[in-house]
Amino acid sequence: MPATRRWWGVLLLGVAVGVWQPSRTLAVGPVPPLRVVTTTTLIADVVRQVAGDLVQLRVLLPINADAHSFEPAPQDVAASLEADLLFVNGFNLEAEFLTVLQNADEAIRPIPISEGIVPRTFGAGEVPVEEQGVVDPHVWLDPANVRVWVDNLVRRLSEADPAHADAYQANATAYARQLTQLDAWIAEQVSQIPAAQRRLVTDHDVFGYYAKRYDFELIGSVIPGVSTLAEPSARQLAELEQAIQTFDVKAVFVGTTVNPALAQQVAKDTGIRLVPVFGGSLSDEDGPAATYLDYMRFNTNAIVEALR
Repeated sequence: MPATRRWWGVLLLGVAVGVWQPSRTLAVGPVPPLRVVTTTTLIADVVRQVAGDLVQLRVLLPINADAHSFEPAPQDVAASLEADLLFVNGFNLEAEFLTVLQNADEAIRPIPISEGIVPRTFGAGEVPVEEQGVVDPHVWLDPANVRVWVDNLVRRLSEADPAHADAYQANATAYARQLTQLDAWIAEQVSQIPAAQRRLVTDHDVFGYYAKRYDFELIGSVIPGVSTLAEPSARQLAELEQAIQTFDVKAVFVGTTVNPALAQQVAKDTGIRLVPVFGGSLSDEDGPAATYLDYMRFNTNAIVEALR
């Protein structure tokens, strides 16, 4: 995208000054690091593992923000327009954000980090009839999918910054090894739960990939829809509570990005536990899910402790 067009888009938003350093084409001396923008904190952490301090990284969504409903501020759009690489999850997770971004400048090309992943689709009983067959965007709940993220990052970063291609690859290889170890650890922990008790009820349909990977049955969700923007009817909540009692479900798992009020009511009505987990966001740096690896360990420990 020509620099003049990028800056014109930023000027229209009224925030041209102070978002990024001047255009890379004006730099004198050593080439500055790539400017990388990500939507979610989860993607940002994986970028950090692969790129280290070789890039200048900006995360658009704050901690505990909901990617389904995120609407960028003008400075977020400006930063995206000026980025060398803009990584998004894809599979319509950031639909609101991408609509705003494309309206600001049609030439911007977000990079879906989930490219190459074979997605699952929502089936009968998970979502309303009109949403059955829709792609599930929550791919990161399976570490094997995050390995695909890593491969995509290495390729894109190396293309944009070939001088550091070897460093990106070395970091990626080391991190992929950690993801493999994580996957084996989760499977070992989950094996403590009797097969008949591996039943999940969640705030919304976020744990589908986790359930498929580690042999859980999805009983239902408080918000019966692809995103957190759906609103359950009284009949749907009654049906969920009936399913919880029929299948002797022990807990409902609620993420930090979702209002827990409805889940609290379901837990109260059915006498089961409400267990906090992390869904679409990491915790802050001092929290229990500051990295993707920590995030998956925290969630697994919470699930195993509640269901075994």
